Amino acid sequence: MKERTRRLVTTTAIASMAIGLLSGCGGKQETGNSESAGGTTKSELSAADIIKKAAESGQVGNWGLGNEYEVLALLSKYELPTSYLSQDFTMDGFDDNSILLASAMTYNELGLVKNSYDGGYGYGDSIAYIDMNDEGVAMLEDNIFCTKSFAKENPETVAAFLYASLKGWEYAVEHPEEAAEICYEYGSSVSPEHQAYMAEEVAKLVSTDMSGATVNEIGFMDDSAMEQTLNIAKQYVTLDDATANKAFQSLTLDDIRDASYYEAAKASDGKFDIEKKSVSIQLKWLPDAQFMGYYVALDKGYYKEVGFEKVDIVSGGGDIAETTAVNNGTVDFGVTWETNLASADASGMDLVEIAQIFQRSGLVLVYKPENF
Repeated sequence: MKERTRRLVTTTAIASMAIGLLSGCGGKQETGNSESAGGTTKSELSAADIIKKAAESGQVGNWGLGNEYEVLALLSKYELPTSYLSQDFTMDGFDDNSILLASAMTYNELGLVKNSYDGGYGYGDSIAYIDMNDEGVAMLEDNIFCTKSFAKENPETVAAFLYASLKGWEYAVEHPEEAAEICYEYGSSVSPEHQAYMAEEVAKLVSTDMSGATVNEIGFMDDSAMEQTLNIAKQYVTLDDATANKAFQSLTLDDIRDASYYEAAKASDGKFDIEKKSVSIQLKWLPDAQFMGYYVALDKGYYKEVGFEKVDIVSGGGDIAETTAVNNGTVDFGVTWETNLASADASGMDLVEIAQIFQRSGLVLVYKPENF
């Protein structure tokens, strides 16, 4: 274990997943290493060997707040018991070896494990990880959504908001260092160093799909990736209400997404006759580079360019449920995960996805090769 004082890890959007829930792509990875790990040590064992050893010793960790469905699907893939250790919001369990395979988001906990800046554990490239995308069990995360009724009543507003937001995301992906600085100026919840790391990694999730291919259109809703996400969710999500659970199992992509507003935004010349000039978007977590596209769009004036007089970016976290906030009209738009949205709709809400920002899962299982 590293000689250090206990460091608290910045909690990520996964912490708010439980509130929103209301209760294949890619190929098999032959080794427990990925190029995107930035030169991490390559293990001689296969991913299957590593997963089996950790699972059989009961040392696979996860927060249990929404990301666990990918872990359960991974364990099932290798015909292993679908149980895991409850992981807290530090990486101390990984550090002291009580968790051999620890859940981490590429843009947050993985950076804290690798880096030596404030709050980091400083393992550098000595660690390795197993990527849910490579394993074919990835589920999509951050999207943009609103209510079906709001979209129907305000089609120009929705298209304009997407146009400006996507422009912000495009700029952020091309200039992650500047995007990180912008996020920090708007009240980032993390340090400047970690913010810069986050921006680089979030850009990869936005611009690369589950198979590792470059995304041609930011925000595109890929049917195969969405179908994979929904199918895994149907296998492992159980809603408390029996009627809602039955409705969840019968959902199709057409029930939860509408590509027409995205298509209208992409086809536009940037001129809109918007119906509502002041709008708001509810984030899934605290302000940081996970949401850098919206802060860039605000800072660069992209929202004003399409006709908005005011756009409020509302911080998440705590007991704020983004699906509820959008459904009850507290805010106009929100950021959530496909599984949250599908669960909410099955439970009686009126939500629809209008763009998919993250094109691949950010979840990995990080480990120390010497433990295997």
